[in-house]
Amino acid sequence: MVKILSLGGSIVAPEGVDTEFLKKFRDLVENYLDADKERKLILVIGGGAPARIYQKAFREIVKESPADVQDWIGIAATRLNAQLVKSVFGSLCTDPVVTDPSADISFTGRILVGAGWKPGFSTDFDAVYLAEKFGGKTVVNLSNIAKVYSDDPKKNPDAVPMDRMTWKEFRALVGDEWVPGKNVPFDPIAAKKAADLNLNVIVADGKNIPNLKNILEDKKFSGTLICD
Repeated sequence: MVKILSLGGSIVAPEGVDTEFLKKFRDLVENYLDADKERKLILVIGGGAPARIYQKAFREIVKESPADVQDWIGIAATRLNAQLVKSVFGSLCTDPVVTDPSADISFTGRILVGAGWKPGFSTDFDAVYLAEKFGGKTVVNLSNIAKVYSDDPKKNPDAVPMDRMTWKEFRALVGDEWVPGKNVPFDPIAAKKAADLNLNVIVADGKNIPNLKNILEDKKFSGTLICD
């Protein structure tokens, strides 16, 4: 009974580390796990402000900045954030931070924490990979986006928030290409793999703790369900 949460860096470290959010998130997760000893969680952590700041600095210093080098900088930020989250959960997370989801992975605790892997995609892809590896059916993508819109609301005033989308609709929206630091509800490369695996992905506001509780408990929630 494992669930996978892709925790955007935008809610872990939007500028600095959001300690108040992490305290509330820790309490929610501990209560969720205490209610049923069979429950397990996989948490995959994004890069947030450290990734953006250091990638921007690199681009300012090196005008022709290779995309793979920018990705490695972002990956380093995800690993820093992931190590913090792992440490916050103490004895619930007994295994090392996962930095290669294709490797043999020990999952002896109640929580497994993952971070960035290699250039070419975001931590969303790592979350999908781990869902496949551990038999998860749903990836919950938590960020500062409450719902996916039918189009970019900054460009199209008629765009509306969606409660449900097919993978075909979602992939038409985000495209097929990954660019380091790309701001999309779910990484296009991850979306392709999730669609191929027939996974469900829920996009929701990560800071809405009561709503996240409903998602974990399979109750009615606010967000966008992407599925076929």
